[in-house]
Amino acid sequence: MSAVYKRIALIGKPDADRIAEILPPLYHRLCERGCEVVVERGCVHIIADAAGIDMEQIGLRCDLAIVVGGDGSLLTVARTLAEYRIPLIGVNLGRLGFLVDITPEHALAKIDEMLNGHYFSEQRYLLRARVIRDGETVYQQTAVNDVIVHSWSATSMIELETTINGAFLNSQRSDGLIVSTPTGSTAYALSGGGPILHPTLKAIVLVPINPHTLTNRPIVVSDDSVIDIAFRPSKQFRAQIACDNISIPDIELQDKIRITRDLSFSILHPNDYDFYEILRAKLNWSGGNRN
Repeated sequence: MSAVYKRIALIGKPDADRIAEILPPLYHRLCERGCEVVVERGCVHIIADAAGIDMEQIGLRCDLAIVVGGDGSLLTVARTLAEYRIPLIGVNLGRLGFLVDITPEHALAKIDEMLNGHYFSEQRYLLRARVIRDGETVYQQTAVNDVIVHSWSATSMIELETTINGAFLNSQRSDGLIVSTPTGSTAYALSGGGPILHPTLKAIVLVPINPHTLTNRPIVVSDDSVIDIAFRPSKQFRAQIACDNISIPDIELQDKIRITRDLSFSILHPNDYDFYEILRAKLNWSGGNRN
């Protein structure tokens, strides 16, 4: 049975070209439906008389968030709101997105349909990366797409040792390693030669970045795996970690990076959403169904 959403947050990318075209009509349509509508503080200036609140208050007060922007906007919102278990709807203002799949032209009609119960929910999950130093966690961050361990310098490699659930996997000299969720398998991991995973799979993919040994290939493991990455000594060691678009600097040689599955979150899609259709469009695959 579909949930009834009455307290709805609008979260936009304030500097997006068409945000002022889309946000006010969407706000007024939701109000006409009798919804209690709030706007994230960064976009409240776009809508007269709208109530502006911060992300924490959205998490505490709302039962649905509509994100107007690009995939990057939804990544940021998902990381922030995952602990509040608020489902997300994505309205795309840029190029066709894997996460924000409703076009501006169809936004009002599609969201009307979805609020009338014509939608399905898709579960995604985050990764959590911990930097462990002398047995203590000194930094941690979450990621929707991927955790990337990479060399700080473009001209030098780093040497990594990877274990899965305590079992040694491999050592490698490379520019780094991408640890990706199924959601992130169509992002940086794909450009590194990784496989495309359906977003609902319970899996994690490890993709080496420019490995020195060409037989070092991507590997897919279970989503309940504990992935530990350690560094081998090198003359010019300097490494960095990125969780989606958030960098963790000052990684030391003796640090261990532990990556595990973290919280889940829900994305709501219209009933006609088709992941494979988006793949064809984004990756310029041949279009026609021959049947």
